[in-house]
Amino acid sequence: MSASEALAQIHNQLMWSRLIAVVEEQAQTMIRTAFSTTVREAGDLSAGIFDLQGRMIAQAVTGTPGHVNSMAESVGHFLRRYPAETMRPGDHFITNDPWLATGHLHDLTVVTPAFHRGRLVALFANTAHVIDVGGLGMGPEGRSVFEEGLCIPILRCFAEGKPEETFFAFIRANSRLPVELEGDIYSLCACNEAGVKRLVEMLDEFGLESLDPLAEFIFRQSLAATEAEIARLPPGTYRAEIWSDGYDAPVVLKAAMTITPETILVDFAGTSPLSGRGINVPPAYCRAYASFGIKVVVAPQIPNNWASLLPFRMQIPEGCILNAPRPYPVSVRHVIGHLLPDLMMGCLAQAVPDRVAAEGASCLWNPPLRGGASVSGPAGHNRKVPPDFEIITFNSGGTGARPTRDGLDATAFPSGVRTMPVEATENIAPVVFWRKELRPDSGGPGRTRGGMGQVMEIGTKGDLEFACNAIFDRVSHPPRGRAGGLAGAPGAVETASGRKLRAKGFQIIPEGDRLVLKLPGGGGMGDPAERPPEAVARDVRDGLVSCEAAERYYKVVVTEHGQIDFAATARLRGQGPGR
Repeated sequence: MSASEALAQIHNQLMWSRLIAVVEEQAQTMIRTAFSTTVREAGDLSAGIFDLQGRMIAQAVTGTPGHVNSMAESVGHFLRRYPAETMRPGDHFITNDPWLATGHLHDLTVVTPAFHRGRLVALFANTAHVIDVGGLGMGPEGRSVFEEGLCIPILRCFAEGKPEETFFAFIRANSRLPVELEGDIYSLCACNEAGVKRLVEMLDEFGLESLDPLAEFIFRQSLAATEAEIARLPPGTYRAEIWSDGYDAPVVLKAAMTITPETILVDFAGTSPLSGRGINVPPAYCRAYASFGIKVVVAPQIPNNWASLLPFRMQIPEGCILNAPRPYPVSVRHVIGHLLPDLMMGCLAQAVPDRVAAEGASCLWNPPLRGGASVSGPAGHNRKVPPDFEIITFNSGGTGARPTRDGLDATAFPSGVRTMPVEATENIAPVVFWRKELRPDSGGPGRTRGGMGQVMEIGTKGDLEFACNAIFDRVSHPPRGRAGGLAGAPGAVETASGRKLRAKGFQIIPEGDRLVLKLPGGGGMGDPAERPPEAVARDVRDGLVSCEAAERYYKVVVTEHGQIDFAATARLRGQGPGR
């Protein structure tokens, strides 16, 4: 490589890094301006920049794989509805169509053209999860997508900087939270405008007339780097399966992963059929999380874009739960979709066992809570009801153990959203979180331990009646360990009075009672008896593992003061009399 070529390479890398900074500022603008706590507190969003063919050039670091990888497909749909040559400065386009965007109606996707010196140079896109779009609300009860809320086809919501008032009138009329929903749409548009502003500054600073040469450099480098990582894998076909609790019957997801020198093909033949409830997964969302599950193992250091995702290919049979056609209900498609990275790791564990984790809690435990007259009816004589409210709070169980490290406690994987502070939720609704604490003995025992789940106890102010639209999983099918590690604790849904609740579906928490959620822990990795006794004792002292579990699973005897009884431990582990 000549000196001039090396300098050009460095120059392109600098511009690439700058472009990622541009889209990260785009995402941070949304977080600062969003009305929904799901965006502002949890970061349930994505942001990215695309070329005029609808190919994703760069994505923000902040965001979720389900949003960004399915949004990577959605911009092409916008261009087919509104060709690039029809776009004008100040235009913003929007949809929440599950089959044209990110898989369910609660996600809004906005696309905005970026002009530089009067010429269209790129498209900015973002996605955010909003709390309410009408219908039954976020839950699995719908029998079709028509029951799940208002579907917005691809429309222009701002025309040359002016809001389309008819569009916003429809939006306000079909939501329980009209102010929040309209505010979030303005936030999404402001987010893209921030990206446009920073891109124009970047083009001027680097003296660029077009983004196309940089995009081609990014695509070329990303594809070559991804193919090089794939070539290092042992070729072959690897099979795995994973189970979900489903709605009224268990669901099995099956995959056959074929690794060739340049591509990875996943065939989902054998997966359970479509459901009559809203746990079905549109195909773009399936591709999004399956690709993510492969990428975090095979090529985690390569920036995510159209080219770095290109070698990952999916065959999703018609009629299976991962290929839901319109108008099947899909409101809680994440319950199934979040299992896909663990399924991919089940395949890759046979090829590169030292690079995968054990199964984790996977799907988020996001209780949609509702109260007021819509649940209890109007207040009457000597009968109080809480003010009307509709909220959702994001929480997670434990992740699976890693080959050399324990799993992460109460951490969202694969979604990557942040756990929402209870104070933020209590500030906007008449609810009280009486408990939110790590769940002892929930992490799967192993040489490296699974991450801990958590326990949450939720009521309303005054302990009045409210409803939970349960969308939980891993209750009947807890996260499995790998390489001799044991499963994490299953989840549980109940009331404080001890009544067991269903893991999915709309249910009333009666007056004077509270909702108790016990989130699952991650699976363990390796033989628990190989875990260093010092690590077990530390877990006991930290309240993560009980003395009984330490002795039963880890073969380590820990005193009530948290010290190791070395003689008893040596006998349990068959190592003689000990020290």
